[in-house]
Amino acid sequence: MFEFNVIRSDKKARLGIVKTPHGDIRTPAFMPVGTQATVKTLTTGEVAATGSEVLLCNTYHLYLRPGDETIKKLGGLHSFMNWQGPILTDSGGFQVFSLRGLAKISDEGAFFQSHLDGSSHFITPEKSIEIQQALGADIMMCFDEVPPYPSETEHLKRAVERTTRWEERCKAAKTNDMQALFGITQGGTDPGLREESARQIIDIGFDGYAIGGLSVGESSTLMLEMTGLTADILPKDKPRYLMGVGTPKEIVQSVAKGVDMFDCVMPTRNARRGSLFTSHGKINIKNSQYADDSRTLDENCPCSTCKNYSRAYLRHLLMAGELLSMRINTIHNLTYYQQLMNKIRSEIKKGTFDEFAESFCRS
Repeated sequence: MFEFNVIRSDKKARLGIVKTPHGDIRTPAFMPVGTQATVKTLTTGEVAATGSEVLLCNTYHLYLRPGDETIKKLGGLHSFMNWQGPILTDSGGFQVFSLRGLAKISDEGAFFQSHLDGSSHFITPEKSIEIQQALGADIMMCFDEVPPYPSETEHLKRAVERTTRWEERCKAAKTNDMQALFGITQGGTDPGLREESARQIIDIGFDGYAIGGLSVGESSTLMLEMTGLTADILPKDKPRYLMGVGTPKEIVQSVAKGVDMFDCVMPTRNARRGSLFTSHGKINIKNSQYADDSRTLDENCPCSTCKNYSRAYLRHLLMAGELLSMRINTIHNLTYYQQLMNKIRSEIKKGTFDEFAESFCRS
């Protein structure tokens, strides 16, 4: 039931379709982050209205609360959160390793203490796949070791070797043919280790491939360099997913390097803080200059926020601490991101992506 087809290429940029049991994903695609089976402040209907076709949910958080077995009993993640489209679940690796003092890593797996109640847990590659299969994700991610930035070369090398072994175990543990499994490349900012990791993961063989361990503190320039190097190695007939990226400019630049899928908390997190993306650039709606600004936020945006409310009203809601502020700001930012993906796909289809990318990144 999982399939990926490239419809058109414009140099390295690709226009494609990912087919899943819960519907198609047009690529390049941006996935809103629904960490705990919700995109913060929005209903799934509101998320769909932004043009979003696929959501990312978090294995670590859902394993701890309400529990993967509870979600399975209630019909799986799609039924539980009332989202009919595709869902991708991360492996939980990033969250476990970000716990630092609360986690201990071995070749067998990761021992950690819950950030909620301090309870002890042990996640192995097999356990990660078991949880994701219980959740019912359309696309599952392999359990990998995410080294911090910066890391010594020996640390990066050990993480690459362990990630390869864990991903072999993830593939062996997968039992549901209806669910796709993506491998994840690591290697930090070391070009040689990036290439080594990519080739090892390709040899195992997966439905798609992710570029992991980036956007963790390195410069945008270095992130893009490692992205391009890795994407050039990954198979042309499989989707490529750049994890945790990023800004609109970084997305456009990464599409130019052959990336097909993205996720990031940036549009939703920024929205809750009053930082809004527009066709004229990002604005901070807190600024006093918007206190009596009767203009719509962005005349080029089709979202309900821009159709119905002024900048002055958006500022008022934020300054008053009203919950509505977070909701309608989030609707706008997600719509902006999905409109950007629409534009990217349109430009690739026309064969004019390079010109668009150059103009967009210059503005």
